[in-house]
Amino acid sequence: MKKLLFILLLFPTIVFSTPFDSLFYNKTLRVDVIHAGDKTTDAFYLDELIEEPYWGGSHVNLLDAFDYGEYKMVVVDKQSSSPIYSRTYSSLFFEWQTTDEAKETQRSMCESLVMPYPKNAAVIEIHCRNKKGIFEKKFCYDFSPGNYFVKKERRLVFPSFDVQISGDPAKKIDIVILPEGYTKNQMNKFEEDCKKFAQSLFSYEPYKRYAKSFNIRGVKAISEESGADIPADGIWKKTVMDFTYYTFDSERYLMSADNKKVRDVAANAPYDQIYVLVNTEKYGGGAIYNFYCATVVNNPMANQIFIHEFGHGFAGLADEYYTSETSYIDFYDLETEPWEPNLTTLVDFDKKWKHLVSSATPIPTPAEAIYIGKTGVFEGGGYVAKGVYRPSYDCLMHSFNNKLFCAACTEAIEKMIRFYSD
Repeated sequence: MKKLLFILLLFPTIVFSTPFDSLFYNKTLRVDVIHAGDKTTDAFYLDELIEEPYWGGSHVNLLDAFDYGEYKMVVVDKQSSSPIYSRTYSSLFFEWQTTDEAKETQRSMCESLVMPYPKNAAVIEIHCRNKKGIFEKKFCYDFSPGNYFVKKERRLVFPSFDVQISGDPAKKIDIVILPEGYTKNQMNKFEEDCKKFAQSLFSYEPYKRYAKSFNIRGVKAISEESGADIPADGIWKKTVMDFTYYTFDSERYLMSADNKKVRDVAANAPYDQIYVLVNTEKYGGGAIYNFYCATVVNNPMANQIFIHEFGHGFAGLADEYYTSETSYIDFYDLETEPWEPNLTTLVDFDKKWKHLVSSATPIPTPAEAIYIGKTGVFEGGGYVAKGVYRPSYDCLMHSFNNKLFCAACTEAIEKMIRFYSD
């Protein structure tokens, strides 16, 4: 130890290389793919390769530790045949596959694979879950760092600003907040909305005690008109990212099918998570794990929507309610354990929150007064009334009546925070 200290004193500017430094440049490679098919079949097709100037992810935890999501992106070093980076995610296309429309129609949607820029030749793979929940390789692309078809041009360039900066992006969870339906004259409102939602995030546990693990930035992306599309009312707004209510014909589901625009705007800052604030009053929002989150800002329930949706997008938490207008059908196979950390079919409950359940609490847990407020296994969740179970009688992922996350959701959020910031 004394010898190392002596060397550091002699050479104070010495830089020690890390596995990240030998494998990646500190910038982003974005691989856009087209995901196309119908209810029972799908395929991925290469769309374009894009270089982006920032990398907001960890330089240490390069391989995914959770295996959440419906898909896994894996970067394999071509020389060693070893995985050097991986992340799991879900997508809007997967959700569409569970709708009635997918039975009769074929569609395509864009998805983005985001990774640190490889220094050496690599194979980029997409693995998809089969019906048993096991990942199987479905797409691969040979990447060369000298590929001159990698686009360096920036399509939607806007200035960014700091909302809260706690440190090096490589050691923090970086959230980029994007404005939808904010005109040039409403950028001051957007900045204030960003501050308000940052304050809201850190008013909830466990985010409050981990506030210094987050960086938050906003991007001043200007829309021609305020608001968002409401197709059922004949309202169509000229906005920068084309967010719309009635996604999959669910009135309050507020998402954009134009993933490219969302990613192009997000590229103006380093990010791990994308959050879109939609400048409108009508109740709505949405989020998909490691895809993006969205919420309205002018609704009285905006704060709760914001926190609830971030639970989906950041921590992979599932909806714990089971009565809704959701358009999804057959969303969970009752013979397979869901990947979400706050749902179980009891097929493999040992890997979920069983360690948080008291030995005095029955499994499944009856919805009786004695068990309300305790961690248990309550039937109903993930839009399914029977056969799918949630950790508590109520939670922020179940309703807005309880302004707390249950023990299982809290644990899942904390694990994800530590993964990105350790």
